[in-house]
Amino acid sequence: MKTLEKLSDQVTNKIRHDIDQDKYKAGEKIPAEPELMKLYGVGRSTIREAIKTLAMTGILTVQQGSGTFVCDNIQNETIDQRLRRADFDEINAVRKLLEDEMVRLALKNHTEEDLEDMKQSLENRKLAILSEQRQACVDADIAFHIAIARASSNKVLADLYQNFTAIIRDFFSKREVRGISHFAMSHHLHEQLFEAIKNKKEKLAQQVLDKIIENNY
Repeated sequence: MKTLEKLSDQVTNKIRHDIDQDKYKAGEKIPAEPELMKLYGVGRSTIREAIKTLAMTGILTVQQGSGTFVCDNIQNETIDQRLRRADFDEINAVRKLLEDEMVRLALKNHTEEDLEDMKQSLENRKLAILSEQRQACVDADIAFHIAIARASSNKVLADLYQNFTAIIRDFFSKREVRGISHFAMSHHLHEQLFEAIKNKKEKLAQQVLDKIIENNY
């Protein structure tokens, strides 16, 4: 089940895709608002919000009196910039690759200290759910997955995932706000993942992780 996107986010992603496909080339002017409204079938305010988002991420530049242009340096953007303009499916695919490997290695390499960190993060997550503290839920959830990354004993993978969580946090903050029920519904899956890692049950761990990612938990 995917989280619903705002209309402006959908248009933002469509314009990004058209830029990636060279429909709008670097340095060139994109169509004016009336034409964009027809092309994407939305109102003026939606187009303006999409252009504002793309300008903030360095993809478009707005020149008063001249129009809106695709930035010349878009091909030289950093990986962080590229991740921040990626669409949902791209972000989720990278997340799955990272977490699949994290869990696989954590099953083999975890220590008692790693397990304690995971357990404490889960306890914090549960307490945040019971006290209906949404931000605390987010923080505890991320801490749990980072603890798994560290348990992999691969420092590069752990650092990469920790940096990637900032992208995930930012990505979901722009989408429909998640309530406490979202975390409550997925808590049992996180507990099952912990137990599977603890007991080195690789098949079960993979099945549970697939459910977590599939449902964007």
